[in-house]
Amino acid sequence: MTKITAAISAVGKFVPKYALTNKELESMVDTNDEWITTRTGIKERRILKKEEGVGTSYMAIKAAQNLLEKSNIDPKEIDLVIVATATPDMLVASTAAYTATEIGAVNAFSYDLQAACSSFLFGMSTAASYIESGRYKKVLLIGADKMSSVIDYTDRATCIIFGDGAGAALFEPNTEGLGLQDEYLRSDGIGRNFLKIHAGGSITPASEESIKNGQHFITQEGRTVFKYAVSSMADVSEKMLTRNNLTKDDVDWLVPHQANNRIIEATANRVGLDAEKVMVNIHKYGNTTSATLPLLLADYEKDLKKGNNLIFAAFGGGFTWGAIYLKWAYNS
Repeated sequence: MTKITAAISAVGKFVPKYALTNKELESMVDTNDEWITTRTGIKERRILKKEEGVGTSYMAIKAAQNLLEKSNIDPKEIDLVIVATATPDMLVASTAAYTATEIGAVNAFSYDLQAACSSFLFGMSTAASYIESGRYKKVLLIGADKMSSVIDYTDRATCIIFGDGAGAALFEPNTEGLGLQDEYLRSDGIGRNFLKIHAGGSITPASEESIKNGQHFITQEGRTVFKYAVSSMADVSEKMLTRNNLTKDDVDWLVPHQANNRIIEATANRVGLDAEKVMVNIHKYGNTTSATLPLLLADYEKDLKKGNNLIFAAFGGGFTWGAIYLKWAYNS
């Protein structure tokens, strides 16, 4: 019996029109373009303004529609919709369920997946497992986050980093040996207090006091998160190569989470990859959390060739991190 693997067969994207530049941030907090660029690599980030759309689902729907239009896929053929996000439209009610309905995926079941900045990476593993089981033929994985909804624009440590956006990838069965080859996913609760939103969950429900204290905004201990991210992303990327007997020459692309340019460079250096083999768009979008990996795929789609070896790596709050080895399945 021919082995079924899960391959990406189409990608799509959406980013808001409004670009918040470093220059504009200079008028909001004590910072400047050189400081931000040197430390993060970010020049601007997209922000979803109320007049364009309201929540994460708006961007998820747009990214999915972009994928469907490009690939001529009938949404009724989709079996499952997963929305990887750290900023759902609302608590309890599934953002994925609403997204699926709005794009016409009426035969799909759906749910949200939350693993901070590793959400899309973990979602890749989940989507692949459904496909490899043989039960489902088309799984739509969307990474989308409206980070501007949880950012304090007086906090220099966070407001310079994050942006809004969404990307989508369709997973389908493959019998050519392409698609997801290997994965190494990890988590460690030690990171719980280093990168978080303090209030709004079951421990500290929303209250007048929590709002006054600004506890509904994301906070992070930058140095600690940076240290863990650098070592963790580099370690798992190297592990992917070693475990699959790959050399740096075998790798066509590194697809790293776009958190910080120094983290991206450290990961590339660990596995010996030159800059031209590393996907980067952090300068345009900042850190879009769950959307960074699919946005990279959409931006670099025309450069990808069937059979290319891709190494994905991500690190997120919690802590969550990991790497995936995937063979690209089509020429655009």
